[in-house]
This record gives sequence, C-alpha cells and structure tokens, in this order.
Amino acid sequence: MYQINNLTDNDDVRVAVKKGNFSVIEYMADLSVTPETCVTAYYASRMNVRKRQVMIELNNTECTVSAGAMHWSVGNVESVADVKGVGDFLGKAIKGSVTKEGAVKPKYRGNGTLMLEPTYKHLLLEDVSEWNGGIVLDDGLFLACDSQLKQDIVMRSNLSSAVLGNEGLFNLRLSGQGIVALESPVPREELVEIWLDNDVLKVDGNFAIAWSDTLNFTVEKSTRSLIGSAVSSEGLVNVYRGTGRVLLAPLK
Repeated sequence: MYQINNLTDNDDVRVAVKKGNFSVIEYMADLSVTPETCVTAYYASRMNVRKRQVMIELNNTECTVSAGAMHWSVGNVESVADVKGVGDFLGKAIKGSVTKEGAVKPKYRGNGTLMLEPTYKHLLLEDVSEWNGGIVLDDGLFLACDSQLKQDIVMRSNLSSAVLGNEGLFNLRLSGQGIVALESPVPREELVEIWLDNDVLKVDGNFAIAWSDTLNFTVEKSTRSLIGSAVSSEGLVNVYRGTGRVLLAPLK
C-alpha cells in the first residue's frame, strides 16, 4: 500500500485533463523562485507557461513510454524493454530514425503510479478509438500510450512530400483502443479541429500535428500549373483528402 500526499491535493496543482488511466498534472505557479526570478515566474504563469506532467495509474495494466521520459514510480511497477531480439531492435531503430522517435520505447506494467518528466510543452490526451480507427502523428509528438495500442509507421503517398513539403517521409501511426499522450507546441485551446467528410483540406505549411489514418496525405502544387503557382505566390501545399479529422496548430 502507498499514499501520495501534496500532489493532486496541493493548492498549486490541478488535474488539467484526465482520460482513462492518464492525467495531465499542471503546476499553476513556479514557487521555487528567487528574488531575481520571481517577476519572470509570475508573468510566465499568467501567460500559461507552466510545468506539466503526465501521471499514469496502472491497475494490472501496461503503458508504453518515450525513452527517458519516466520521472518516478511508486507501487508494484516494473519496466520491461520492448525488444524481442537483435532483429527486432534493428527494426525499431530504423522506425525510430525515420519518425524522430526513440528506437526503443520502454513499457511499464503492474499496479501503481507512474509519473513522467516535467515539461513546459503542452500535453494532450487523445482517445485513439475516436480517430476513425487510427491516428497519424507529426514527428516528435509521442510521449506515452496504452500498450494495447498498435504502433507502426506509415509512408507518405508521394515522395515529393518529404523533399518539397517540409514533411517527413514516414510518420508514427497508432490504432486500436486506448489513450495516447502527446507533447504539443500549442495548447489544446488553440488547436483547430477540422472534420472532413469526403472532402479536401489544403494547408500551406507544416501546421497539422495529427490526422486520421483514413485520410490520404499528399503534397501538391497549389494550382494546376507552375505559372499559376508563381502568380499566386503559393508553391506546394499539404493536402489531406477523404474522411476523417485533422488537428491544426495555426500559431505553430
């Protein structure tokens, strides 16, 4: 048995969002300041620049965490390396290199509480089952997820997306039932959510942070001709076509 005091019951701490066994802990103000740093800390808190952590409650369950993200754990929690051999390690290393994720994501299982490293980034919790069967992530967003979620990589449908569209050629995809925690460059309140029903979204820039696996992502000329693209001052745009959701970070 264990008991955690002065965390969620602290007046300076709030549970910003909770989904499944995942919670986002937010520190409302940085109280560990000096006279030289107190003014900066005060205005940082006012502008939503705060430390945040993901807390995961394990109840005979298992979660997968980005390498190096574990801060502390309490209870009967054990860490296992998700590697089945040399070939499996090499395969995961290749996947990690093309998606900018860690080669091996450790798993934690058992009964207890797992706290991830504090960060000033914005933390999002997404239910993958609400993403038309699967969610595709922009590079470097993955933090943790329920281990029953299937992880693989998807390749862009045209090679020009990697060379000309400022996008990677591969992205991490998660599918199944469970929660994924993401590190976002902007808060959830600023993300624009677009639902497509057999329609098309065109984005001039790398602003989509996540999209449904059911969408076909390509990079295309903004107009039908090179002359038209030059006249419109637009070149190539990221195109999401089909039925599904897209999360846009307009101020990224």
